[in-house]
Amino acid sequence: MSEVIKLKKGLNIPLKGKAEKVLVNPGPPGQYAVKPVDFPGIRPKMLVRVDDQVRAGTPLFFDKYNPDLFFTAPASGRVVAVNRGERRKILEVVIKAGEKIEYEDFGKADPGKTDREEIVRRLLKSGLWPLLRQRPYGIIPKPDSRPRSIFISGFDTAPLAPDFDFIMQDSASEFQAGIDVLRRLTDGKIHLNVNGDYPVVDVYKKVSGVQLNYFSGPHPAGNPGVQIHHIDPVHKNGAVWYIGPQNLLVIGRLFLDGVVDFSRIVALTGSEVINPRYYRTMMGASVDNILRDNIKEGNLRYISGNVLTGTRIPAKGFIGFYDSQITVIPEGDHHRFLGWAVPGLDRFSASRAFFSWLMPGREYVSDTNYNGGPRAFVMTGEYEKVLPMDIIPQQLVKSIIVEDIDKMENLGIYEVVEEDLALCEYVCTSKTEVQTIIRQGIELMIKETS
Repeated sequence: MSEVIKLKKGLNIPLKGKAEKVLVNPGPPGQYAVKPVDFPGIRPKMLVRVDDQVRAGTPLFFDKYNPDLFFTAPASGRVVAVNRGERRKILEVVIKAGEKIEYEDFGKADPGKTDREEIVRRLLKSGLWPLLRQRPYGIIPKPDSRPRSIFISGFDTAPLAPDFDFIMQDSASEFQAGIDVLRRLTDGKIHLNVNGDYPVVDVYKKVSGVQLNYFSGPHPAGNPGVQIHHIDPVHKNGAVWYIGPQNLLVIGRLFLDGVVDFSRIVALTGSEVINPRYYRTMMGASVDNILRDNIKEGNLRYISGNVLTGTRIPAKGFIGFYDSQITVIPEGDHHRFLGWAVPGLDRFSASRAFFSWLMPGREYVSDTNYNGGPRAFVMTGEYEKVLPMDIIPQQLVKSIIVEDIDKMENLGIYEVVEEDLALCEYVCTSKTEVQTIIRQGIELMIKETS
């Protein structure tokens, strides 16, 4: 039976630059990259060297903690760089694309007639297992574990988020094949969650083997963590898995076609984009050919993902493994005259600090300026207004800061990851980096409980 859940807490940030529903094929990018930093909790060990030739699906590195967990090339070509950071930490494995994509052959298979062990083996060998993530902790699940249930959020409510109804409209067969794979991985339910404020697209409505749930309300209603909290809450000894709809298509194509095809559609968004649109590209592709001649002049911030949780990338950087959005906004490298003392009709405020709240429906240009420096971490009640979960966020953050394991457990550390409290960071009067603290808390829990 379907669930209908209406959320009142949250916040929609009305930014300029939403993508027009026009699909553009910009041609093949010149380079691709797989970034180990996209996968919290792993320690990569390289399997290739610079100048090695690879195909789509060739293993690039594996996890030292789990040698069966491979990460594979999204396209064929030549490895041109292994970029490292401090203490030789691997940041990127960069591949220069060949003239055409050549694929490793993993063989076709019918998920309905394939046992669970073979499905797990195929996902590990092809490098598609990392598409799955688990709660608690928001990490890649262990192959020998079984989830209590699996969640798919069929919509996104983040600022300028892509419209997955538009992206998924011609993908019914791959989506159904992906669902059939997930059904072999769990004895529980597959929850497909859709936006209850709009009609359900056919690819979601006609799929079999899922429980369709309806969510309505402001952001973060589209976050998997919020949906899991309201349907099948996470606890210490019971994991729940989740996967994005486009990532599920990749798994479906593996079983239908026998190859690793990381094709995806991304939305180019933001106030500094001349023509915000949708682009057909691939996971890990360079954004250079998407941004070229379509960006305004100025000092800009390029983000793989949305403005709340995305990762900063260079103008010739690469799309993140889990991202379906690129955002371009101005850098906050300037100070406004009189700061908060002006009426601010052109600035959005969650707390009605400006008179712009008198003009509902207006869209705003927002930059990266903090509008102040770090301050004392005071109780304001602002966090609770934007978090539709039955936890006490500010006390949870404080318990992480003092590393109180027992309080972290009691206050809900198992239920959250960074994106769930991103709005808390946005409205924070104290300018506290809440998302960084949440990840530190998660890493501490993994260390203490492993």
